Amino acid sequence: MVEKRSGNRLAALDGLRLVAALLVVFYHYVALAVPWGHATGTIFPTAHKAAQYGWLGVEVFFLISGFVICMSVWGRTVGQFAVSRVSRLFPAYWAGILLTALVVKFWPEVTSLRGWDTVINNLTMLQAGNNTPNVDPVYWTLFVELKFYLIMVVVMLCGVTYRNCLLLCGVWTAAAALAPALQTPLLTAFAMPQYAPFFIAGIAFYLMRRHRPNAILWAIVLLQLLLAQRYIGHRLATNLGQAVAHTLPSWPARLLIVAAFALVGAIALGAFDRIQWKWLTTAGALTYPLYVIHMNIGMTLIHRFRNSLPAPVLVASVTALMLVAAWLVHRLVERPLGAWLRTRMRSGIDDVRRHVTPRRRHARPTTPPTPTVPHQAEGDRTSPPARTFESV
Repeated sequence: MVEKRSGNRLAALDGLRLVAALLVVFYHYVALAVPWGHATGTIFPTAHKAAQYGWLGVEVFFLISGFVICMSVWGRTVGQFAVSRVSRLFPAYWAGILLTALVVKFWPEVTSLRGWDTVINNLTMLQAGNNTPNVDPVYWTLFVELKFYLIMVVVMLCGVTYRNCLLLCGVWTAAAALAPALQTPLLTAFAMPQYAPFFIAGIAFYLMRRHRPNAILWAIVLLQLLLAQRYIGHRLATNLGQAVAHTLPSWPARLLIVAAFALVGAIALGAFDRIQWKWLTTAGALTYPLYVIHMNIGMTLIHRFRNSLPAPVLVASVTALMLVAAWLVHRLVERPLGAWLRTRMRSGIDDVRRHVTPRRRHARPTTPPTPTVPHQAEGDRTSPPARTFESV
């Protein structure tokens, strides 16, 4: 995650990613009844109220992802982007699946394993596309991310420029706004109306970072902030149930979204460039492994020891254990396996290029076009060269 203008790593963005992950952990461990066997309002009278909004960490992830992925695709080929994403996402994800499957298999206290065929299908990260259950419920967000990557690949094929990124923001905003009314499944699936505002705002913030802020980019961000408010009630009901959602005020969720936009905007404008604490880099590295291992494993541990330790101590202990486990996954799995995958994938791409390029070299040369002359018929004239658009 290297910022191209200054050459400094955006350490503040790494810190925000960890905060988002801990919000999700807080929500799962304190707000949900599953690991405790009953509603947690009596266990955590005060913390429970705040934890009910912890699911917003996912929205913060999507906002950061829009920023980071737009930065990642700039100046890269599709092959380079694919290598980067596969080597980054899959090693920790595979470790998370296998660890979660083993824990749930031997201690089916909060959930049960639905068969090893489900585990095998989950290894592809495409299980949501064929209606296979997730080994861990948090994996639904990864399929949303994959769809975002496909959208960015389309932009890459057209050329990653300032102009094309602005066009993406406009077209995607329109598609996400119209999808609910049109009720077209394919459009809804890829427009992702609930989450598009966060991805789009992240892209706009990165354009501010790479170039400079202007009225158009601020208008995009403000529009996405307004559109993001539309689905807060739905997300509350989805996560906490319709009955609970009706009793909760929505203003804390709205305030958290505004705060997230403000923080990412401040990072984009360089307000936190002086912050280069090394531990934030480690924090950023732990975020993804923590996310993919924490839910079912952590809730199983809480359920198993809920009568043996005071609730706050148990939550703190399980969270600390998950952070240590995330560090071990990062060091022992993610880094070595990621490096191996990058090497193998780059070698494979080079091999494909070696087989494809010679065919183009030895292809029969085409006959040069006949120059246009005044007496030619209108349909015989050669077309003028197409205009090209450079990055603004």
